[in-house]
Amino acid sequence: MTDVSEETETPTAQRTGWAAALAGVVAGVAGLAAAELVAAIIAPGASTLFAGGAAVIDAAPRWLKDFAVETFGTADKAVLLTTMAVVIAVGAALAGVLELRRPPWGAALIGVVGVIGAVLAVLRPDATALWAVPSVVGIAVSVLLLRSAIRRLAPEPEPEPESESAKGGGGVDRRGFLLVTGAAAGGTVVALVAARLLSAGSTAVKAARETLRLPAPRTVAPPIPAGADLAIDRLTPYVTPTAQFYRIDTALRVPQLAPEDWSLQVHGMVDAPFTLTWEELLALPLEEHHATLACVSNEVGGNLIGNALWLGYPIRALLERARPRAGADMVLSRSVDGFTAGTPLDVLRDPARASLLAIGMNGEPLPVIHGFPARLVVPGLYGYVSATKWVTSLKVTTFAADEGYWTPRGWSARGPIKVQSRIDVPRGSVSAGPVTVAGVAWAQHTGIGRVEVRADSGDWVTAQLAETVGPDTWRQWSVSLPLERGEHVLEVRATDAAGRGQTDAKAPPAPDGATGWHRVTVTAR
Repeated sequence: MTDVSEETETPTAQRTGWAAALAGVVAGVAGLAAAELVAAIIAPGASTLFAGGAAVIDAAPRWLKDFAVETFGTADKAVLLTTMAVVIAVGAALAGVLELRRPPWGAALIGVVGVIGAVLAVLRPDATALWAVPSVVGIAVSVLLLRSAIRRLAPEPEPEPESESAKGGGGVDRRGFLLVTGAAAGGTVVALVAARLLSAGSTAVKAARETLRLPAPRTVAPPIPAGADLAIDRLTPYVTPTAQFYRIDTALRVPQLAPEDWSLQVHGMVDAPFTLTWEELLALPLEEHHATLACVSNEVGGNLIGNALWLGYPIRALLERARPRAGADMVLSRSVDGFTAGTPLDVLRDPARASLLAIGMNGEPLPVIHGFPARLVVPGLYGYVSATKWVTSLKVTTFAADEGYWTPRGWSARGPIKVQSRIDVPRGSVSAGPVTVAGVAWAQHTGIGRVEVRADSGDWVTAQLAETVGPDTWRQWSVSLPLERGEHVLEVRATDAAGRGQTDAKAPPAPDGATGWHRVTVTAR
């Protein structure tokens, strides 16, 4: 005969298990919110969540980084945070069930995770011992809330039984459980709101950028020729709107650096090291230059590239002031968040190359996500070895003595941009007959000399090149091809101004940039 008591107790046990999982999630989120609040007071970088995320980025193998950028593009950080949130929620739920079934293992699990968060925070660049405090506070809040909630799911026997109105079947204090979890959820919201309000640095930086008036450049960029933008529908514009400019970097939390707190240290193998303040930078004779920047993670035909008007001071002049010593061959630039890039010294000292310590982009102060208040812009090199954002240090050194962030992770120490071209239009279906094929091509600092297009492995047809400001920017191109009804494969290749052709050999971005001809398939109807 079936035991009726077991049949009635099993659903209750299941409900209690789900309630314990919910308690774990609420306690975990509340602890993270408390940690965020404390981090907002101490230092934003001390956040348990963001310290952990930064550690994941630093430890990610090259293949995983490539997969993330190729799959998610500029949304890679949002995907990482979402994944972390899911993992944390699952872990917190497990902690709740463990605390119910095998106390105190649930609390111990939360404690271990919190300690790891504290260690990761302390190990961040420029961290102090205080950076462990947010994680420690988060542990305390999570453990206290979890144990308080679990006690109400499985309370100790009391001398006087509680009334049925306050106590459910199976010894579960439902009202107390709801009060604890409800208060924790409410406290979480309050803590997150308070953390945002206390993020004075972010608010101050935003206000400083909005009120900043850029100095007029001493050297004005040449005007964009009338024929630089072919104005073809869906063709990438010659100047990339700031809001559409790609962003790829290692900063999970965008650094917030007020101009008055910014300075640039120029040091290392130099005879005259110095520190440049923001006011001193603004007083220098600034220059405007158009330059195209590209990410080494850009696949053939990808969109991790953009062209903008930059305002800044020549890095060459800063190095002349510092007087590099014989034997130096690299400048290690460092961001305020610890990122580093190693740039060949001869490139930065090249008088024919407009390498800038930039403060403006497309006529406005740099957006915070693009390096405000100052960043590096170096035409002709991939960003991972040159385009340091939120830059605060230039160390003159050697490739033998130092290496940038990505070099020990399997990427080449030097990253000259390769000749590339891309088809922007047409895509999908077109009307049979003459079809306009158009796109962009780039070989920064050398310039594009020729672009050729073909259909279905036929003869190459030379495209018309649009005008350009100079060799440091990409060029638009277009050509008309006759396409009969049916499916067609279009291909493009470019040749730079020095006669070097774009190779058809396919290679992934790692270790020094993707290669191959861009191909698109269209259907003529």
